[in-house]
Amino acid sequence: MAQARAALPGAAFALAAAALFGASTPLAKLLLHEGVTPQLLAGLLYLGSGVGLGLVLLVRRTLGLERGEARLRRLDVPQFALAVLLGGAVAPVLMMAGLERTSAASASLLQNLEGLATLGIAWVVFRENVDRRLLAGALAILAGAALLSGQGALRPGSGALLIAAACLAWGADNNLTRPLATADPVQIAAIKGLAAGSVNVALALLAHARLPSFAPALAAGAIGFLGYGVSLVLYVLGLRHLGAARTAAYFSTAPFIGSALAVGLLAEPLTGRLLAAGVLMGAGVYLHLRERHDHAHDHEPLEHAHRHVHDEHHRHAHAPSDPPGEPHSHWHRHEALTHSHPHYPDLHHRHDHRRAGLARRGRR
Repeated sequence: MAQARAALPGAAFALAAAALFGASTPLAKLLLHEGVTPQLLAGLLYLGSGVGLGLVLLVRRTLGLERGEARLRRLDVPQFALAVLLGGAVAPVLMMAGLERTSAASASLLQNLEGLATLGIAWVVFRENVDRRLLAGALAILAGAALLSGQGALRPGSGALLIAAACLAWGADNNLTRPLATADPVQIAAIKGLAAGSVNVALALLAHARLPSFAPALAAGAIGFLGYGVSLVLYVLGLRHLGAARTAAYFSTAPFIGSALAVGLLAEPLTGRLLAAGVLMGAGVYLHLRERHDHAHDHEPLEHAHRHVHDEHHRHAHAPSDPPGEPHSHWHRHEALTHSHPHYPDLHHRHDHRRAGLARRGRR
């Protein structure tokens, strides 16, 4: 029970993000049927996200409801710009181009590759702990994706390959965004949406794409606000609590939602291959969700700012200028600490698991 409580609320945030993003894929497929070009649609989706969340920021500030979230710092700008480029400009165009060339159901399941890319980059590049259960789940998801791609779609320039490239770009984006999760997630998602949406719409118009009529444009904006904007806000909140690899594991439920909607809304066939791939991917996600992690660990001294309450990891003194009440956000210092409890690689648990002498215990 303690481990289950440790996973919350990060799991709830990640699963809600998955539901919104998963639903956006078959709905976007409907807009492609309306003749909207892939790049223009990607731009409209992100503009809808940025404009909608910009209005949320405005209303929140007007009503004094910012609730102590930290702001992005100047030092964060280069890393955030790269995340916006990969996740907001490159990945959506590749995704929409791949979606144009394959069925919405297959495209939705292939999006599980984003979770694998996120997990792999988090493990290899950023040294985030990944245990055998997570690796077994990743292999099951990869097998399902390979089964889908085996329908003759995995040729250079094909839909499956384009979607895989989009997932790789999103995986890099997720890992670049993880250190920024201390900042206001609405601000992060709004800036990304406005920047990526403006660039893609401008490039599409320069390539002589024609703007859709009012109804499809409004639909694209609404899908983008919920499926890309609100979903990203929830994803960043998940990163705070779970780290990149585990948030991606929970987020891997998104393709199943998209595939189910594709079969129901678009009357796409429910093939044996699709069902088998779904079973493999479902088994992989289940293994991810069943992961348990509890061991004695060291907290090195750390200074940062983020929204927090005074729990066992926040026992610091306050200056007169620090905001009153909880939750709040201000620059604070964590002193060195050693203890044991169920945890995930959240903002305060990004320790090295490969150091000699570290006792590890996996619970099943």
